[in-house]
Amino acid sequence: QVQLDESGGGLVPAGGSLRLSCTASGRTFTIYSMGWFRQAPGAERELVASITINDATTYGDYVKGRFTISRDSAKNEVYLQMNNLKAEDTASYYCGAFTYGSGQYNDWGQGTQVTVAS
Repeated sequence: QVQLDESGGGLVPAGGSLRLSCTASGRTFTIYSMGWFRQAPGAERELVASITINDATTYGDYVKGRFTISRDSAKNEVYLQMNNLKAEDTASYYCGAFTYGSGQYNDWGQGTQVTVAS
């Protein structure tokens, strides 16, 4: 199992920036990909961005050009740089790990709240 710990959320005005961090521990050698997901009240959890161990990235259409995912493999950390934030980006942001053999993201952090004031 992989343990994930997010940080970096907060309150920011529209147009501002935030950087989220996620630190993985435990069976990190089993990780194939890590991703950032978000969930607003009453909505389903959706993918924001993901990055594989080969640095292949995927982004949700609504964040392309504004958000950047990156990782530091030596520290087992993944980051999400969020620029030009909009009110609709307000949500709880979760870090997830996709491990070999699991077929899905099945390890999650506790989440960090991002609130964008319009």
